[in-house]
Amino acid sequence: MNKEFAAYKSQLDALTVFSALKQDPVVRGLRRLFAELASSGGKGNPGGEPSDELVGLYADVLAALYPVTSDLSRYIQQIVLADDNFYVRAVAAGKPQSDEIQTAVRRELNILEDLAALPCGEVREAMDYHGYLPAWTNSSVHLLGSFTEKLRRLPVTGYGIFARHRFFRLAGEEILPVTHPDVQPLSRLFGYEREREMVIRNTEALLSGNGASNMLLYGDAGTGKSTTIKAVANEYAEKGLRLIEIKKDQLLQIPGILEELSDNPLKFILFIDDLSFAENDDNFSALKAALEGSVAGRSANTVIYATSNRRHLVRETFNDREGDEVHVNDSLQETMSLAARFGLAIPFQKPDREEYFRIVRALADDAGVDISDEDLARKAEAHAIRRNGRSPRTARQFVELLQAGLA
Repeated sequence: MNKEFAAYKSQLDALTVFSALKQDPVVRGLRRLFAELASSGGKGNPGGEPSDELVGLYADVLAALYPVTSDLSRYIQQIVLADDNFYVRAVAAGKPQSDEIQTAVRRELNILEDLAALPCGEVREAMDYHGYLPAWTNSSVHLLGSFTEKLRRLPVTGYGIFARHRFFRLAGEEILPVTHPDVQPLSRLFGYEREREMVIRNTEALLSGNGASNMLLYGDAGTGKSTTIKAVANEYAEKGLRLIEIKKDQLLQIPGILEELSDNPLKFILFIDDLSFAENDDNFSALKAALEGSVAGRSANTVIYATSNRRHLVRETFNDREGDEVHVNDSLQETMSLAARFGLAIPFQKPDREEYFRIVRALADDAGVDISDEDLARKAEAHAIRRNGRSPRTARQFVELLQAGLA
């Protein structure tokens, strides 16, 4: 029996804090390989050559390793730092851990570092196989130092899927990453500087823990309300900001989301786009309670940012105002109370002719379109008339047509 490889196998089997790594395909393959080397001593056939099973187990390790890297050390470091285990979550939430668990973390990192340093040649020598076998390489890694640095940076990098992605959506009750998000940069938004500055300042207050407000961006369609929120979220992602989009029919799930995110060190925008309600809509009360007045309250690491074409969010008719209810004013106050529960309400109105041209000119310059102010203003205004009015969206579409030679 090869005691060295038996020891490797036993140490990996004993992983507790990093127990999930035992199911990683490379680590799982190495455990099986070590078990076979320990039992057979590297020789499994009467002629002294390794068994087909042993060669196959070795090849399985490389087949799992190569699609990621040929460097075993870097691979082990990568999976250690990506592991979303109970200890990482506890540290992120500021929960103290016992001395026994702290010791286990250090010892297991030492075990994994020894594995990361295992030379390919040592395994091949034990196999005593003289045919061709692929090889892995090793490099210098310090897992304890890397892991400690990861824990220190949790407030800006996060853990699990929140470390790998910036934008998310709800699917049922599960938070899933958006794999191809809108990455509109903040620097390429033109116009509405005062409105955008208010969004930025509120978001910076969230990141600094200084008490950010829930926010409603309302006004005309195409004025950049949703784009502003997504651009700000993208701008501050490196500082620990994430965005989760919530549809109107998912508002009842907000309390559960707040509870799930409450111990997360990152900051979150719960983004509700194009918000409006019909009369007697159950989601109306759900959002009202989430904004203010629920028993649970809102976590300090989350804000709700909503956009709407309606200032008061509820579709209303003259019949609603006249109606046959005895206390009509109470009903109207109830209708308006939801918008009032947002700490900030920022209007995005359609630009006048001068502002519209300023946006078009900035977009044209950014796109490298060479055209005089006179021609640009004339064509842009004609395009706005054809497209039902001036807006940043109309301006962007017009410049795109200019680039394509179609305007």
